[in-house]
Amino acid sequence: MSTSTQSYLVGLIGDGVMPSLTPPMHEAEADAHGLRYLYRPIDLTEIGKEGADVGELLRAGAMLGFNAFNITHPCKQLVLEHLDEISETAKAIGAVNTVIIRDGKFHGHNTDASGFAWALANGLPGAKLGSVLQLGVGGAGSAVAFALLDSGVQELLLVDPEATRAAERAATLSMQFPDRTILACGPEAVPDLLPRVDGVLNASPIGMHHHPGLPLDIAGLTPGHWVGDVVYRPVDTELIRAAKALGCRTLDGGHMAVGQAVDAFSIITSITPDTARMRNHLLSMLEAGL
Repeated sequence: MSTSTQSYLVGLIGDGVMPSLTPPMHEAEADAHGLRYLYRPIDLTEIGKEGADVGELLRAGAMLGFNAFNITHPCKQLVLEHLDEISETAKAIGAVNTVIIRDGKFHGHNTDASGFAWALANGLPGAKLGSVLQLGVGGAGSAVAFALLDSGVQELLLVDPEATRAAERAATLSMQFPDRTILACGPEAVPDLLPRVDGVLNASPIGMHHHPGLPLDIAGLTPGHWVGDVVYRPVDTELIRAAKALGCRTLDGGHMAVGQAVDAFSIITSITPDTARMRNHLLSMLEAGL
């Protein structure tokens, strides 16, 4: 265990963030390193603010001595105009979920992409990445799509109820990865697409406690598919349970939740956290119903 005279004050800005498990994940890992680290949720609904107020909140936080903020829905794109510097990955994705405050300046990063890349490499080592079907491209979906391609996916098929959103994301990614095949497809095409893909990733909210259900008809899944989810509450979504029952390799959303938290913690503190310990802590909180 290391000790430090540095103390950290961190916040999470977004809608409905009071139940988030990210603050206790960070705080427990900081305790293990002997750090003084306080992480507070700043819920827009609770304080009567809109997503567009994120710049005001950042500036107030800087005046009050905050070291950093994690940024979530609906502020990941809205925050961009308020930053002094943005990492290359965050620029490419067009979204920021981690802001570091140094010398009064705001530095933006995206650990959703790096967190999912870590999840994929560690949770599904050796997974075939020839062709992947991704369901949902809003929110974290944009970062996940970038991470899939950056991890080596050759063909990415994007499906979203909002056809325009999927088409715009496909066009942007095609410019960033000109040697790959990136297509926007309608939900009705999913059954015909399944036989050609190696893996399926749910990046939509379907499967969360307040959005129960399956994001696709699983009749076309086979044991040859791998199946991933970004939803981590519950960690065993209906999709993950169904895929396991079919004999598919699976990647639960807890891997990405840990991956993005690990990277954010490292950026904030310059200390490498223990990923296994953070995942065990997350799973224990989920099992306890927190």
